[in-house]
Amino acid sequence: PLQRRIPKRGFTPLNRVEYAVGNLRDLAELQESEITPELLRERGLVGKKALPLKVLGTGEVSRAFTVHAHAFSGSARTKIEAAGGTVAVLGDETSGA
Repeated sequence: PLQRRIPKRGFTPLNRVEYAVGNLRDLAELQESEITPELLRERGLVGKKALPLKVLGTGEVSRAFTVHAHAFSGSARTKIEAAGGTVAVLGDETSGA
């Protein structure tokens, strides 16, 4: 039968954006006042590939700092702003729009 001969693979969207992720617990350990994706790559906290950075909200923040990233989760944004810090969303070079 035809349904047995057709490969069974899932659907992968063509415009999917993969992110290199960083958690707040890793950012809080840094003693920098301004955190950029380049700094995180130098310290080995995210992969070396040139993927856009997304900050996730795992962990707690006790001091104010500025974070530059391509995307933020909702909990990460609220935790950084509640500690007195600021978030800066970098331009999205990966989307074709």
